Amino acid sequence: MKFLRNLLASILGTLLAFGILFVMFFIFTLLIGGADNGVVVKKNSVLELSFVEPIEDYVGRDQEDPFGGLWEEGIGLDVILHAIEEAGKDENIKGISLTTSFLQAGLAQTQEIRKALLDFKLSGKFIFAHSDFFTQKDYYLASVANKVYLNPVGAMDFKGLASEVLYFKELQEKSGVKMEVIRHGKYKSAVEPYLSDEMSEENRTQIRELISSIWNTMINDISNSRSINQTNLNTIADTLGARTPKYAVESGLIDNVLYHDEYEEILKTELGLEEDDKPNYVDFYDYMDKVQNRNLKSGKDKVAVIYAQGEILYGEGDKDIIGQGLINKSLERAVKDDDVKAIVLRINSPGGSALVSDIIWRQVEVSKQSKPVIVSFGNVAASGGYYIGAGADKIFAEPTTITGSIGVFGTVPNINELADKVGINAEQVGTNENSVDYSFFEPMTDSFKDVLKEGIEETYDTFLERVSSGRNMTVEEVDAVAQGRVWSGVEAQKLGLVDELGGLDDAIDAAAQMANLDYYGIRKYPRYKSGFEKFMEDFSGTKAKIGASVIEEEIGTEAYTILKGFKQFSEKQGIQAKMPFRLNIR
Repeated sequence: MKFLRNLLASILGTLLAFGILFVMFFIFTLLIGGADNGVVVKKNSVLELSFVEPIEDYVGRDQEDPFGGLWEEGIGLDVILHAIEEAGKDENIKGISLTTSFLQAGLAQTQEIRKALLDFKLSGKFIFAHSDFFTQKDYYLASVANKVYLNPVGAMDFKGLASEVLYFKELQEKSGVKMEVIRHGKYKSAVEPYLSDEMSEENRTQIRELISSIWNTMINDISNSRSINQTNLNTIADTLGARTPKYAVESGLIDNVLYHDEYEEILKTELGLEEDDKPNYVDFYDYMDKVQNRNLKSGKDKVAVIYAQGEILYGEGDKDIIGQGLINKSLERAVKDDDVKAIVLRINSPGGSALVSDIIWRQVEVSKQSKPVIVSFGNVAASGGYYIGAGADKIFAEPTTITGSIGVFGTVPNINELADKVGINAEQVGTNENSVDYSFFEPMTDSFKDVLKEGIEETYDTFLERVSSGRNMTVEEVDAVAQGRVWSGVEAQKLGLVDELGGLDDAIDAAAQMANLDYYGIRKYPRYKSGFEKFMEDFSGTKAKIGASVIEEEIGTEAYTILKGFKQFSEKQGIQAKMPFRLNIR
């Protein structure tokens, strides 16, 4: 009995201590949050814009949740754009100092931020940019500034775009671990690395044309901002004419080389400050918190904006994964809500499960019978990502959006050769002729391959029919631009896969027009579980993420990305409608 009393007392003591810590933590978080929201913007202030977190289309964070930002990394594009818009109206903000390096955003997201900064300049305020190092994406964003400065011993990257694809055929032969693959579409190169040791001409062609179209958009925007002929910009890239700070200035990409203290003197002069004065900087993250609810679109009538971002997998889904659970529930809620008059589905996805893509496609079809449904494509809307939006009333994409990839494939891992090498023999027993249809330890039979191929062909034909119906094209017309090929937003519009070029705001405006709304508010879906909620639900999951971050730190981001991609690919289940390759633009 004494042991039980001591045990009970220990348990109660532990729970009490945990409760006290929890309350203290809660109060501390509220105090921190209150301090951020209470930032004072003095007259003649400079908004210091430096993006240090990954940029998501939407983080779905409850603004009133004190634990909202403690576990999650990332910041919502929607919040960024709103804050820049408010800064343009804020009479106390005189300009923006842009000091971002190694921007963690997709190119379409970067383009939307760039457009918001262009609008900010139209208010008559200045934007100055300074960095120790400009990646191509950093410079693309910074080129919108009135003046662009670089550290005298810094560097910048301006050489054009490139894409690298790794091939694993020989590795499979040496290891005895291989991927059995079946695909439809001569451009469906997601599985090509497992079938060959070199790039096919079809894949080389589509990658070259895709990145060329994206590059042309970038240099067109840079040309307009910097008043440099596009031909000259390509010459600078071809000759590495900005490889040193001196050359960068001589080429016209950079206005001058300055250390940060010298750059600050430029800001002081622009603000009309005395020599001993310091500019009053306002941290952009603090400013976002301050203005998050200021001048939001309001009105009883609403346009619902539903965010679908990440790979498409069967299940509920979350901030990083599109599942039929969250997306379809959000569509259903928007349809049932009498205040919601139109729906915008924002898609940022390379695709994934063909089954889930079709389930969501069907819900979009059902939803648009009741209310207008407009789709806005973000960084990428390829394969399954395109599939789920193909039936919308209207589709918007950015010029740099990676679009299309209408094609499907199936992959099945096989370790027969490895099993033979290490002395493993698997024997099967079944009740019927096809009850044992496949084993990882045996070569794929012709009959199983035929069944899998039949499923691939049926899924591809269904995909073509979905696009044909949604885009008012014949199946033959869709097939001609399908075959798994990816396009830029510019090319996709020319081919009829996209209606208009524009961002999320353009899609929202179009939805409001279709619903005949002049005065309306925005209602965003879904609301994701906060990091604290997930932490409490699954402590072991949190530890797993910590382990992953340790691996990444040890082997490096580049190697970890390859390892993660290989692992994800090997775990695919069912027929996939997914983008044919990864494209990293720096």
